[in-house]
Amino acid sequence: MKTLNKRNAGMLGAFITFLSIIILVSIAGWLFLKPQPEMLQGEIEATETRISGKVPARIQKILVEEGAQVEAGDTLVILESPELEAKLMQASSAESAAAAQNRKAIKGARQEQITAAFEMWQKAEVGVGFAKKTFDRVQNMFNDGVVSAQKRDEAEAAYNAAVATSKAARSQYEMAVNGAEAEDKQAALALVDRARGAVSEVQAYLSETVLLSPVNGEVSDIFPQTGELVGSGAPVMSLVDLSDVKAIFSIREDKMQLVQKGKEFEAVVPALGNKKITLKVSYIKAMAGYATYKPTKSNGGFDVKTFEVHARPVDGSSGLLPGMSVLVDYGSLENNLAKGISAR
Repeated sequence: MKTLNKRNAGMLGAFITFLSIIILVSIAGWLFLKPQPEMLQGEIEATETRISGKVPARIQKILVEEGAQVEAGDTLVILESPELEAKLMQASSAESAAAAQNRKAIKGARQEQITAAFEMWQKAEVGVGFAKKTFDRVQNMFNDGVVSAQKRDEAEAAYNAAVATSKAARSQYEMAVNGAEAEDKQAALALVDRARGAVSEVQAYLSETVLLSPVNGEVSDIFPQTGELVGSGAPVMSLVDLSDVKAIFSIREDKMQLVQKGKEFEAVVPALGNKKITLKVSYIKAMAGYATYKPTKSNGGFDVKTFEVHARPVDGSSGLLPGMSVLVDYGSLENNLAKGISAR
């Protein structure tokens, strides 16, 4: 009887051990074969502004360093361009010359020239008077039959010539008084305006040798060093606005029903200790690339287009930096979609 009890106890222990092994193997298999949650991974980006100059110049001084916080209007870089300073001197000289010509055109002839023209007119007037008296005497003598008709004609011609000379002298005097013609004055003024425009252009380029911050932000990169030559339009540094960040995701179109514009969802930021943040979809655009998707049907495959989705933090961007990863569980998106459908 004791032997039978021992055998039964041994069999029971073996059965319990076998059952425990089966349970452990089942649990391990379930854990191993359990489908992992499908995650959507995105990346934080911030608005970036590149600072560059319009003219080729040499870096004279960099007033900030990477990581510095700057405000709109702060001076970032001072450039040096001796060529522009020489151009400004040339343009200023051309402006001075054009202005002098314009003043000359407006003022007209000098006072000495006006006086000389007046004296020539008066001299011509004296000649007219003398020629008139001579002609009158000859005319009287011709009437009396003392002189011939030829002498009378000569006296009349001399008188007419004197009158013409007087008119010409008067015209010269009036021209000296009135100055240049209206067209000449307009041309002189146009030359002044052109010269001023050239000066303004060079000054505008010179203002580009002092690079100012157009926005509030943080200096993320500085490309050249002091003393280096930079070309026209070449970026000198870049600024990021950490108050304007967004998460960017690439989502296949067969998942697009989960993220519609204006929808909110939760995400995890591993770089911030798996901090949970709430994002709101603000922008959706089809990308140029394609993601190959194999359907469950056996009648062939098709290409599913990938969409770029932008989502902005709802509660501010504190701590978020460009390049940080953002993880979203597709399961939570599906739950949000189900809640939205049931709410309707």
